[in-house]
Amino acid sequence: MNENSKPKLVDQSPNDAPISIEKPAEGGLERFMSKRSSNIAGVETLLTALPHHKISEAGDFVRVHASEDYWSPEFCFVNVPIIGQKRDLLHLIDEELAMSYLSSKKIQRFRLALASKPHDSFFLCHVPSTNLDNPWNMTAVQACLTGRAQWVQVESRKADGAEGYKIDHARDPDAFPVPNWPKRTLNDLVTVTFNGRMIDRHDHPALLRLIGAKQNLT
Repeated sequence: MNENSKPKLVDQSPNDAPISIEKPAEGGLERFMSKRSSNIAGVETLLTALPHHKISEAGDFVRVHASEDYWSPEFCFVNVPIIGQKRDLLHLIDEELAMSYLSSKKIQRFRLALASKPHDSFFLCHVPSTNLDNPWNMTAVQACLTGRAQWVQVESRKADGAEGYKIDHARDPDAFPVPNWPKRTLNDLVTVTFNGRMIDRHDHPALLRLIGAKQNLT
């Protein structure tokens, strides 16, 4: 090896010394932890729109919220045909608008109650509020009231040649955990569920569709 091929030693100035990384004090990174974790105790996951249907359509055991705060007053509803949807979509409608433009046959009236199938599968239950001498409405209301305190399952008795619903109780009262009810108000839950489906003015597209008026679809 000749002299020119020998590796040259480079003088290391103080500025080229290895950088010393100061370690944070123990637990010092906690201040940078996200506070938005969905696993933080006491933080409720925000609910999206809930399903809504009759208690008989749950097809499973049901509990209904025991508090009147989670039972609505009687609301007015109409079914509206929607482009691209196989089934009409239920809309809330202002009663004065409904009575002014629609036949009483098209207007539905019932309450909404927060309910749950096992393991916090929440839905808004349609609770009859009219024609309560009708066996179907009478037994549906009875099932909802019973469901405040225990798990019930509701089936039609039509196949047996009878009118009304058969109400079955869970064999074991503690067969399923008590629902971990949402803390959001019923008004909030209804608003989220029917977002975009509240007929509150004369030129609402859904109302125009129901009365056969030209809609501005652009």
